[in-house]
Parts: sequence; C-alpha cells; structure tokens
Amino acid sequence: MSFLSPFALLLASAAAVPLLLHLLRHRTGERIEFPAVRYMLRAEREHSRELKIRNLLLMVLRVAIVLALALAASRPIGRLWGGSHAPTALAIVLDNSLSTSVVVDGAPVLARLKDAARGVAGRAATGDRVWLVTADAHVAGNSPAVVRNAVDRAEPLAGAGDLAAAVARAVQLVKASGIPAQQVAIVTDGQATSWSSAVDLDGVTATVLAPALKPPRNRAVVRADAEPPHWTPRGAVRAATSATDSVTFRIAVGTRATARGTAAPGSDIVVRLEPPERGWLAGTVELEPDELRGDDQRFFAVHVGAAPAVVAEAGAGAFARTAVDALAQSGRIAKGADIAVTGAESARKPAVLFAPLDAVQLGAANRALERAGIPWRFAAARTGPAPVRGNGLVNVTATRWFALETRGTIEAGSVDTLALVGGEPWAVAGDGYVLVASPLAADATDLPLRASWVPWLGAAIADRLAGDAGGVTEAAPGATVARPAWARELEAPDGSLREVRAARIEVPSRAGVYFWRRGSARAGAVVVNPEAAESDLARLPIEQLKARFTGGDVTAVADASRWVASAFTVSGRRTLDAAFLWLALLLLAAEAVVARAPTERRAE
Repeated sequence: MSFLSPFALLLASAAAVPLLLHLLRHRTGERIEFPAVRYMLRAEREHSRELKIRNLLLMVLRVAIVLALALAASRPIGRLWGGSHAPTALAIVLDNSLSTSVVVDGAPVLARLKDAARGVAGRAATGDRVWLVTADAHVAGNSPAVVRNAVDRAEPLAGAGDLAAAVARAVQLVKASGIPAQQVAIVTDGQATSWSSAVDLDGVTATVLAPALKPPRNRAVVRADAEPPHWTPRGAVRAATSATDSVTFRIAVGTRATARGTAAPGSDIVVRLEPPERGWLAGTVELEPDELRGDDQRFFAVHVGAAPAVVAEAGAGAFARTAVDALAQSGRIAKGADIAVTGAESARKPAVLFAPLDAVQLGAANRALERAGIPWRFAAARTGPAPVRGNGLVNVTATRWFALETRGTIEAGSVDTLALVGGEPWAVAGDGYVLVASPLAADATDLPLRASWVPWLGAAIADRLAGDAGGVTEAAPGATVARPAWARELEAPDGSLREVRAARIEVPSRAGVYFWRRGSARAGAVVVNPEAAESDLARLPIEQLKARFTGGDVTAVADASRWVASAFTVSGRRTLDAAFLWLALLLLAAEAVVARAPTERRAE
C-alpha cells in the first residue's frame, strides 16, 4: 500500500488524545456518604467489570475513528477491492481525419468516435490528468472538463492529419506527467492507409477502439491539374477519379462552370479550355455528392494570360535558341525581347542566365551580375561528373560548373535554390533572374540533351520571370511549404489576406486555392487538397490494427462499451480513501451505541 498524501498521516497522532483522556481520568471533589447513595455505590461496584470493559471499548473505538480519518485523508492506494481507480495520466487520441466524416448507417463515423471519447473523459476522477490529442496532433486538456469540451468541438479535418505523430505526442504527455499509472486511449475508424506503419508506444499501455462499421463505396476526385500551369490563354485540365462506375463531373475555372461530362471508370478526364477571365484563377473538379463529401471536390490553380515574350541571345548557345523555338511553337511563349535567355556576361533582368561558355569571360560575367543587381558571383571551377538534384530535373548530370557565392547582405527568403550539385547551389533564382552555374554546353552538362530541358526552361520563365510569374505548390492541409522570396501576403479563398514573413509557413487546414501576393497582384498559388489516400476507406481487421502498435501492452476492441470500461484500469491498485471514510462512519455509529447504553440503563 502507498499513499498519495503521506503527510496527512501526521493526523494519526491525534489518536493519542482519547488514550490520554482515558488514562488521566480520575474522581475529584469531596466524598460524602448518604444512606441512599450506599445502595448506588454497591450497584456500581457490582457492575465495575462491565464499566471497565465499556470504557476500554469506547477508547479503542475513538482511537480507531481518528486513525481511519487520518488514513482517509492520506489517500491510500492498494489492491484491495472497492474504491475508485488510482490517479492516472491518460491521453485520448481522437481520429478526426477526413475519412471519419463518412456517413455510415445515417450518422458520421466521427460522431460515434466522439461519443466513446466522451465516455472515457466522463470516468476521470479528481486526481487524474487527462488530455485530448486529435489527428493533427493538437492538444487540449489536462483536466476532464476541458477534455469534454474539446471533444464536443472536434470537427473532421480536411485531410489525413498524422495519427502516428498524434500517438507519439500522447505518449510524451503521459510520460511527462509524473504519475506512475499511464495510459493512451486511441479511438479510430481503423482506416488502413492511416495506420500503414508501426507506431512505438515507448512502454506505455494503450487501448484501441475501432468500431466494426462497414464503409460505403466511395467516389472521389484524386487528381486535378492544369496543364501547363500557365495558359496562353488556352490549356487543359486533367483529372482522375476513384469511381468504379461511370461518374458525372463538373469543371469550373474562375467564377464560371466551363465544362460538364461523364467519365468512364479508370479513365482520366481531359478537357481543353480557354476561359474568358485572365490572371491567376482557382479551379475545381467536382463529382455528385456521396457519403464522404470531403473528397467529391478537388482544387487546382492556373494562370491565364498572354504568352511572355522571350529571346535567346547568342551568349547562351545553340541549345537555348532551339528550346525557345520549341516553346514558341507550342504557344507557351512568344518571340520578343522582354525576357532573355543568355550568358551571364550579358546579364540583365528579367533573364535566364548561364555561366559563360568561355572561362575567359568569367570576370566580365561577375561584373555584369553586379551591374544587374544580382547578388551571386561565379567562384572556383568545379569538375564532375556529379548528379544535379532539383525539381523538374530528371537524370541530369553536371560535368563542369562554377561555385556560386553570394555578395553583400541578402534579405532572408529573397533567393531560392532551384537545384544542387555536390551539396552546393547549381541553379538559383531571385527577383527577375534564374542563374545556372554551368555553361549551356554538352561538355559542361547534359541538361540540354535531356527530355526535361525544354519543360524546365518553360517553367523557369513562366514561374520566375513572366509578368504574373509564380508557380503552383500542391500541399496537404497543415503541411509546411516554402514562401517565395518576393511574397509577403497569402490570399485566402474568401479574399482575406494573411501576412507571411517566415521562410517556411504552415498552409491552412481548409482545402482550397490560396494565392501568393506580389504587391497588390496575385503571383503564384498554394493548392490545398486532401491526400488521395484518404479516399480509400478500406479498414484494417482489429488484430492487424493491434499489430501496428509496438513497444507497449496493447488491447484492441471493436466494442465501445468495453473500450470505455478499460480506461483508467492500467493500474490494478485503487484509492481506498472512501473505504476508510465508510469505516470511520461505522466506528462512529458503534461508539454512539456503546456510549448510549449505560444512559438508557440508568433511565430504567
């Protein structure tokens, strides 16, 4: 047996008071013999043995009463039957990912999960510490009342969240509580894609509830892209669905519904469009609603405008002229002198700049970069071959390049590294320029020989240098993305603006299209959509779900009442304060009976 309030045991010293009163008790006053009293004294002597036993019993009862109250105040914990559970640190992990919003048997799955979580929170006692951790690892609680309110307010996320991270956070909370009895209670729909890998419990006991609910057949938009991201002004929307039968779709770009149709199962939706609106626009691909509404619509972003005017200058070499001609023929650019593709010795803005073909021009290139206000300089020569790592660059190798070094003070977030080679910057971008560390020659890099060369150049011009330059970033709700160097605000779907300063930001948790702002104009977008895996509603069998948890004792059930009953039972010990209080009441009743008996006899 142990005690939660051991200092309360000092109250047991008060048990000496009845003992001292019994020992110090003696007669006082003058003795006067009256004839009638002699008969009473004789009766008392005749009953002296009975009186001594009664007085001794009263002393024992009163000492026991004081000891029982002292033990109750010290809150003992033991393995005896009865009493409430021992103080426990318990974290409830509530799966409120998008898949839990599916309607099964007329009610969302999340509503059932919340009912179970409320049942566990309702069993918490005063000495417990309780938390609620949702699928996005958001924590609420430390008290039962706060947890119950947080459960009531929980809403389904727009994406999958991170249940493994939520469990890890719950384990951290209970282990840091300082309470020996620690438990994590997980309530989930058991979606297979959410529990695809093992979760370490770090020695903490866990109970898992996954209700046995058969998911409905689900149709979802799992892909929606504008091809290319910049239309001049015509382009295509490509989408894909997870439907197993024919499905009716609707496509909208900007404020207008521009296409409707029916897609066959397993086939992509491809629609060519030329919307009347210009600039950066939000688009959607929608299906008829079903039991899971959150994936019936998917967002995309597109820029619609005139093709940028580009010229390939002699300093960039023949490969640049060929690529510019190919982009012009596809309509992605127009021939003109607004944007240059050239060697760095002719640096200006806006331009895509390559290291000079002749190393003799290196000094002239650095001076030209300085005059153009570009904070990069070519430094020591490097040789390879070495792989180039960057978005859109597939199987590209650099054989000869120059180290890129910055000059002067550079504002945080004002430059972006587009590609690396050997851990060093190989392609960088900033306000009005893209700079590549290798010359555009076959003996320096195989970039112009790769299929990715022309698309990469087109994306660099459209995303970095055009009038409404900017790219499209795809992100799941709550993910972290890099802020463009020039962006200072993010425009929400409702038109409200949010100031952004950090180099990386957490995207909003609500699905939709959010536009970066360059001054007062849109210039690029963050498209927030749920993970495609959230549309797969297949569930893990209960034993397989249990096997996903390692490093601790795990109980997995499908019955909510069993799961609720298993909460706060991680320790076999219970608090016995109530038992000692009941004992004290019984002793008080016995003491009253014993003390009252002589009075009744005297009355008789």
